[in-house]
Amino acid sequence: VGAVVGFIAPLLRMVMFGMPPFYVAIAMAFELLTYGLVSGIMYRKVFKKQTVGTLYGSLLIAMVAGRIVWGIVKVILSGIAADAGAFTFAAFISGALLNAIPGIVVQLILVPAVVVALQKAKLIEALSAEKA
Repeated sequence: VGAVVGFIAPLLRMVMFGMPPFYVAIAMAFELLTYGLVSGIMYRKVFKKQTVGTLYGSLLIAMVAGRIVWGIVKVILSGIAADAGAFTFAAFISGALLNAIPGIVVQLILVPAVVVALQKAKLIEALSAEKA
C-alpha cells in the first residue's frame, strides 16, 4: 500500500496543482514508491522484533534506498530529455543529502510519531516485543 500511495501522490499533486514539475514528479514518484516498499518490507518481514528502533532502522534504510532510486531515475530522465538537464554526482549529493536535510529531519521526527499514534488509536497493528 505504501508503495502505491508513494508512487501516485507526487503525480496526483502535479496534475492537481502543477507542482512539482513533470520530471521532478516522476523522480519523486519512484523515490516514494521505494520508501513505501522498502520500509514496509524491512519493518514487517526483515526485522524479527517490531520496536521503535526497528521502525527507525526501516525508515533510514528506506530513505537511503529511495534516494538511490531517485538518483537513478534522474540520470535516466536527464538522458531522455534535453530540458531535464545534466545530472552530475555533485547534483546527486546536493539533492539527495545537502538540500534534503530538513526533509530527513522532519521524516525522522514525524513518521515514528505518526506510526505510534496510529498504533495507540488501534488503526494499525501495535508494536510488539516478539514478531515471527
